[in-house]
Amino acid sequence: MSHHYIKFDHVSYSYPNGLKALDDVSFLITHGEKVGLVGANGAGKSTLILHTNGLLMPQKGSVVIGDVPITKSTLPIIRRTVGLVFQNPDDQLFMPTVEEDVAFGPVNMKLPEEEVKRRVSESLKAMGAYDLMTRPVYELSGGQKRSVAIAGVLAMEPDVLVLDEPSSNLDPHARRLMIDRVAGFKHTCIIATHDMAMVKELCTRTIVLSRGHVLADGKTEDIFADRNLLDRAGLE
Repeated sequence: MSHHYIKFDHVSYSYPNGLKALDDVSFLITHGEKVGLVGANGAGKSTLILHTNGLLMPQKGSVVIGDVPITKSTLPIIRRTVGLVFQNPDDQLFMPTVEEDVAFGPVNMKLPEEEVKRRVSESLKAMGAYDLMTRPVYELSGGQKRSVAIAGVLAMEPDVLVLDEPSSNLDPHARRLMIDRVAGFKHTCIIATHDMAMVKELCTRTIVLSRGHVLADGKTEDIFADRNLLDRAGLE
């Protein structure tokens, strides 16, 4: 199999307060698939997303990226492979300027200075944020922070791209740039979102979560046409 595949095998996870966020979740995503992950608030989307690069570890079951199971010892490999864009960009941005923030990943990959500069420039241009390069991060709007956070992950050129609510707070132009950039990403991609129009445009496959369970997993067009299913999942 390709090293770009993602496999969840009977994954369960509960928070300390007893909330069961994932309950026996299994699926396989193969190389090049763009998969939408949808569900009402509290369905388990963000919890699932955090399992894709080891920020959370399964209490039962396993997560495998390519041929590498996610364990504490494999986290350095996993985090070079999986590019994760958080739901809240403030959880991701921490360097003084935009340029330093987007460069952080490539610099820590020990890339040559010219390659770091190329990646920073190209990823910011792709997100329509090149003019923000010298700006302090704390001065940015919510939408600008999201664009920069996505650029920072793109600059690492990951094998797997995982996005949690990537269109949130983006204006129409920035949203279009983001969608076009994700459409051009040739490897595996998971998009957790309430933006059903974006899922319809980008994803041929959709996984529906409800109360930690996989309620449905199939062709996006079939799932979106199933009114009863969408109602059960609390979606429109």
